[in-house]
Amino acid sequence: MFEINRRTFLRGAAGATLALPWMESLAHSEVPPKPARRLAVFYVPIGVVRRGFFPGEQDAAIPKFTSSQEEITRETGLQVGMRPLQELTPTQQPLEAVKQKVTLITGMDRFYKHGSDVHAQCASCFLSSATAHAVKSSVYPLSRTLDHIIADHVGEKTPFRTLELSCNSHHDNKESIYFDNISWYGTGHVAPSIRDPRKVYRRMFGTQENQAYRDITGLVLEDARSLNRRLGRADREKFAEYFDGIRTIEEQMDKLDQIKNEIGKASVKEPDNSQLPRGQYIRLMGDLMVAALQVGLTNVATLMIGPERWDTPMRYESLFDKPMSHHQMSHNQNKFMKELLQVDRFHMEQFVYLVQKMDGIREANGTTLLDNTIFTYGSGLGDGATHQYTDLPIVVAGSGGGQLKTGQHLHCSDGTALANLWLTHAQVMGLKLKRFADSTGPVQQLLT
Repeated sequence: MFEINRRTFLRGAAGATLALPWMESLAHSEVPPKPARRLAVFYVPIGVVRRGFFPGEQDAAIPKFTSSQEEITRETGLQVGMRPLQELTPTQQPLEAVKQKVTLITGMDRFYKHGSDVHAQCASCFLSSATAHAVKSSVYPLSRTLDHIIADHVGEKTPFRTLELSCNSHHDNKESIYFDNISWYGTGHVAPSIRDPRKVYRRMFGTQENQAYRDITGLVLEDARSLNRRLGRADREKFAEYFDGIRTIEEQMDKLDQIKNEIGKASVKEPDNSQLPRGQYIRLMGDLMVAALQVGLTNVATLMIGPERWDTPMRYESLFDKPMSHHQMSHNQNKFMKELLQVDRFHMEQFVYLVQKMDGIREANGTTLLDNTIFTYGSGLGDGATHQYTDLPIVVAGSGGGQLKTGQHLHCSDGTALANLWLTHAQVMGLKLKRFADSTGPVQQLLT
């Protein structure tokens, strides 16, 4: 059983608890514990504009929309194999600041089962993609997803086996759950994601559902002051940084609440939540995910940035002067090329923000949270206009405790299954799996 004691949590009024990172001053032993390995997924819907994301495709023809799934072969001039990650494409440009901490992977494919919607399958099966005849009870090749398979192995020692987060808080549910969830307990059994940052916060830190007790840092402040006097200098700095970070999360939630209140007073055509600033929303949910990984509330988390094929416009606050529909734009790349490239880069910027945040958090042995995490950016489509399941956009940040190479670009041979990457992730996380879905083996080039 996982022991929750005074060295792990601060406690305050109204049942509030604040989970703490490891601190040497409070340790039972002088030997720092070996940091846990973590797995996190950053899922981007609707694919990317290939001309902006993939090396060698900047002059490729702009694809025309097709409602079906296509397998498209492109001549990129890339040689199969591993090479240093050097020149970045326009969409990848935000990665420049963390280039040595990530590996770009191109050329991986996913299995597509004909007879189901291309968008629903690309989201729901991203972390599963069961083999063609393995699932008979559903039209989707969907079984227990990677995050839960790994949590079966590493989740027993954390308060939460997994943490599922989504940045879609709309209530106009025009699509089924298959368009809006990437985490599944099994075929037909979704692992519901949390979409409200306030609910995530309360779940993580245990305060009562009472508006009078909103700020957990305020509730545990007296306990925090008492603890701070017992810490050494380095731990005091670490604690202050963490405590201030949690306070910042609280302030960001308050700002989003104020925006919701103001929107509620206005008459708008779009559902209210479409007006929420996307960057603020994504970063806040990401901050909560990172805090949970940092203090050991969970070692496995997924963050779905947006739903598939949801036409509701969203407010990209730094890009456009009105809410825009990512899905609708993706079906007319010729008209919306500039806007789509901006959205793709915007999503990459949010990913890099979280990568940098993880890399700034020191663990007990001097490594960083990022060093001990496998944090994967990816989409279930290679292109939103042609709905292709080939040549997917994948970026892996972190080294999983030093077991994965970083600062590289791996271009895979034709037909390499995405499941090979998931098998590699599982093995690095300590599972003794020999196969996952339609995998043919781990990606040996990634391993140190």
